[in-house]
Amino acid sequence: MQPTLVILAAGMASRYGSMKQVQGFGPGGETIMDYSIYDAIRSGYGKIVFIIRKSFEQDFKKIFDSKLKDRIAVEYVFQEMDEFINGYQPPADRTKPWGTAHAMLCAKNVVNEPFAVINADDFYGLNAFEKAAHFLNKECTPDRWALIGYDLLKTLSDNGTVNRGVCEVDAAGNLLSIVERINLSRAGDKVICDDDKEPKELDLNTSVSMNFWCFDPSAFSFIEKMFHKFLLENIDKPKAEFFIPIIADEFIKEGGIIKLIPTPAPWFGVTYKEDAPEVEKSLNDLIQKREYPERLWI
Repeated sequence: MQPTLVILAAGMASRYGSMKQVQGFGPGGETIMDYSIYDAIRSGYGKIVFIIRKSFEQDFKKIFDSKLKDRIAVEYVFQEMDEFINGYQPPADRTKPWGTAHAMLCAKNVVNEPFAVINADDFYGLNAFEKAAHFLNKECTPDRWALIGYDLLKTLSDNGTVNRGVCEVDAAGNLLSIVERINLSRAGDKVICDDDKEPKELDLNTSVSMNFWCFDPSAFSFIEKMFHKFLLENIDKPKAEFFIPIIADEFIKEGGIIKLIPTPAPWFGVTYKEDAPEVEKSLNDLIQKREYPERLWI
């Protein structure tokens, strides 16, 4: 059974200021998602699941349906505020769905095989998709998940601070915890964290999560149980979000193993508008090295 790739694309990109998921960055107008899908296909994935808002549906289908037809199976899943809330009433001033773990849960009815989860607006690199596919095909079980780890230094922006999930691992390379650190920036040979946590400085070779996860399909039942608990505790908080690291942390506490799989692949993304030219340059550099064709889908 081929693994599935789930793409989280329902966010509104508040810091970026527009719907960057469908912005063209490649020479043929390719989105960052196009490159992820291209890498997934050549790594042996059998299906793409887009998690979007219902209002995005026509834009996504117009971009992807024709180019992916006969190349890979495609599903569209909608993350809306009332999905899986079981009668709870969201606060009137809540303006967005419940976060990345809730987005994953919305794919429950269309994913029955081991699957990877990625962000729509991050470029992860072929090596990451190959390593994830190997894990999903050979090692993934109900009590064993994985996270692709990136070097912190490769994930910073020259145009502002970033937030990153800093990974702590044991001697066997398994995840112990992910701590969300905010306002990270480089200062010489150090990375400074302008938040209220310790340490204030991080090593340049620290591993961080860029939200590239590998799951067994049994994860959906685990997430659904946790989401009901989350709603019970947070239903009246208009900005509370149910993130994937929350479920990962609980999974580990209950005895599950999450393998941290390091990748040397380049990562780049678009947190700020000013990042866009660098993303375009990075893609063109990879095309010049013949790692990607100039037009992906011809």
